[in-house]
Formats: sequence, structure tokens, C-alpha cells
Amino acid sequence: MAGTALITGATAGIGAASARRFVAAGWKVIVTGRRADRLEALIAELGADKVHAISFDMRDESAIDTALAGLPADFADIDLLINNAGLALGTAPAQQADLDQWRQMIDTNITGLVTITHKLLPRLIARKGAIINLSSTAATYPYTGGNTYGGTKAFVTQFSLGLRSDLHGTGVRVTSVEPGMVETEFTLIRTGSQAASDALYGNANPMTAQDIAETLFWVASQPPHLNVNRIELMPVTQSFAGFQIAREG
Repeated sequence: MAGTALITGATAGIGAASARRFVAAGWKVIVTGRRADRLEALIAELGADKVHAISFDMRDESAIDTALAGLPADFADIDLLINNAGLALGTAPAQQADLDQWRQMIDTNITGLVTITHKLLPRLIARKGAIINLSSTAATYPYTGGNTYGGTKAFVTQFSLGLRSDLHGTGVRVTSVEPGMVETEFTLIRTGSQAASDALYGNANPMTAQDIAETLFWVASQPPHLNVNRIELMPVTQSFAGFQIAREG
């Protein structure tokens, strides 16, 4: 059954693909992100009657409050929250990493996510809605340079489990979706290098934003009595990394 979804981080990649997928199925979608021009482009593409854009930085609580308070009546009853906004910055090992980048990841991937979730819980409970949190395989499998990014996604996975427990009896469904390699702007933003992005995804046949959008739509389309707790996805070409060994002498 169609309803109203709020999708954070919808200016590109999984968020934008999800907006398109849900609108195609008859949903109304609220899209958020920092790049207002891209949100406006989604409205132009999908229709102002189907898409409402609110531009803010996930780290700015007052901006979130203002945006949610200003939702028009036909978008105010939210049935689904997709917490997609997040980022990875830097690939250096912890001892060489930029502390400001660590803080930005924590503030966006954790603090921003829990803030908007907390503020929407009354509406979601009233509607017996659903929450889908975008975690990552990095929450489970460490890799060199993943440090704080992996830590933030481990939080998202555990927070999802905690929400599921706390919301017991409310009818609200909670799912953690944990993708591996997906070709989006993710690596370009992380490294600032198109060449690095091309090298990572080249000849790897990675998952696409559309693949993940289909997964999110499938989760949201399950009957109200069925909760999908967690989904982990990887492209066939990606598997688990081996252990590292430092040789002595």
C-alpha cells in the first residue's frame, strides 16, 4: 500500500533512486539533502504533487525542526522513514586520519540519524509506519581505513535492533539494510578523486543505486505483520577480506 516516505540524503545515489522507485509505485516522497538544486531537479522530474523537498544539513538540529514543522498538510502524515543520509571521509588508517573528518562522519551518520528519527517517532507510531536504516557491510567486516566510518555504521545496525525492541507493540517496523559495494558518488566524495572512484568500481560489476532502491521498496512493501530485521547485500564479485599478517624481522 502506498503512503508517504521521507528519504534523507536524496540528492544522489541510493536516495535519489529510492525517490524515483517509490514515486513510480504511487507513493508521495519527502526528499532531504544539502544540495537544494538537486532536490528541485527531482521535483521537476517527478512532480510537485508527488515530491516535496526540504534542504538542510543533517548536523543542524534547528534546521531539521524548521523543515519538519513546515511540511504541507498533504505530506505531513509520514508512513516510512528511510535514513539514507551519510558519508565516508578519508581512507587513511586511524593514526593518520583527520579528526575533523571523524567528527563529521559521527555527526552526520549517527547524531543526525538519531535526531531525525527521534523527532519522527510520534508520527510513525501514530501511523504504524516503518523505519529503514541504511547501514553497511562495513558495520560487520573491518578494512584498513574504515575505522570511524565502520564504527558509525555498526552504531546504525545496533540502533536499528534497539529501536525494534523499544517499538515492540507499536506496530512500527524497523529494518537495517547493509550493502557492500554500490557504485554511486560515495567514493568520489570520500576521496575527492574521480580516478579513485573509477579504479574501485572498474570491471567489478558492483551493485547500483537502483538495486538498493528495489531492496528498500521490497522491504517497505511487505505486509504489516512481517518485519525484515536485517538484510546484507554484496555484488557477487565482492566477498570477505582475508586476515592481515605483519611479518616480524
